Amino acid sequence: MTDDVNRLVAAGRALRTAAPHRLAATVREVLCGQYGAENVEFLMVDYGLRVLQPVSSTADPAQAVPVHGSAAGRAFGTQQPFVLEDDAGRAWTHLPVTVRGDRLGVLGVTLPPGVRPGADMAELTEPARILGHAVLVAERDTDVYRRARRRDRLTLAAEMQWQLLPARSSAGPGYALGAQLEPAYAIFGDNFDWSVSADRLLLYVTNGMGEGMEALLTGLGINALRDARRAGIPIADQAALADQAVYARYRGQAHLSVLLVDLELSSGRVRVVDAGSPRMLRLRDGAVTPVPLEAQLPLGMFEETDYTAQESRLRPGDRLLFVSDGVHAVADPGGEPYGERALARAVTATRLLPAADVPAAVLRELSGHRGRPEPDDDALVVCLDWFGKQPTGA
Repeated sequence: MTDDVNRLVAAGRALRTAAPHRLAATVREVLCGQYGAENVEFLMVDYGLRVLQPVSSTADPAQAVPVHGSAAGRAFGTQQPFVLEDDAGRAWTHLPVTVRGDRLGVLGVTLPPGVRPGADMAELTEPARILGHAVLVAERDTDVYRRARRRDRLTLAAEMQWQLLPARSSAGPGYALGAQLEPAYAIFGDNFDWSVSADRLLLYVTNGMGEGMEALLTGLGINALRDARRAGIPIADQAALADQAVYARYRGQAHLSVLLVDLELSSGRVRVVDAGSPRMLRLRDGAVTPVPLEAQLPLGMFEETDYTAQESRLRPGDRLLFVSDGVHAVADPGGEPYGERALARAVTATRLLPAADVPAAVLRELSGHRGRPEPDDDALVVCLDWFGKQPTGA
């Protein structure tokens, strides 16, 4: 093997065998020892998608860098390596750390004068890729990376909700997904969940009720839906079984609004169950339209409710946006609700952004309408792009 391949093999072995809490230290040792780097720093994006924070037991919050307006933030946003060179010839290299579309953070590598990575940055991007996979495995055994994700302390309800969530972005052949919740450190009951298989993408968008520990309701509903989904049950029956679980616990005193979506990735066929208040909009050929849905009862309102799925079909290039009532119903200081017209403008304004960036951009625009940075209610945005059937091997 060549020296380059030997170094990559050694880097991969070191990261795969490192103690769970030592991944940042290990990647630093590997890149400094094997690649001649002067310094290496692993930064993780916080829950609010606002800052990138160093992964270190001694890290100072003041060392965090903003996602917007920084070199590391540029690599995070574009998902491409970004290099700055100083007058002395040092290369300040920033590499996205991403796993199947889930954007974890950025690896910063300082190379001394005269030392440059190999062709197409492969020598450095591959260790960054391996690091991302290693972090997801290591999180089962350590809190180091979850601590690095938080800028402030989470409320107990928010801690429970973030543990329920999948990644905030995902991508694969034929689709891309992005989602974000606010207030990131004090969310109540809103939630999103998804699962991808060979030819199906199942998505749940949940508008919870209540505050604080009432978020337990969402946990019950999501786990009931997952249990039914993993049994291979169609989405209408998933809704019925989750409805029974919520009703059995709360006897109609609490309920859960959920939009269930089943997308066939090869054909674009979509089945939707509208069990509550989340809204669905479609961006097609530059035009934004609300998707009319048959409103059905929220989960847990009555005993043994039957649900039906509506069917439609996407076209390649379609974008779907899902929002909770904390988005479309939020009022400005004068009492004017945000509404579908303003939401359609926000969808149009973000049409050139990748799906992973759309939710945060829409929530920033919503913050301007609200007139204050933090919402009174959960605000949830999920963006789904369908690109059409991909060629074999894509």
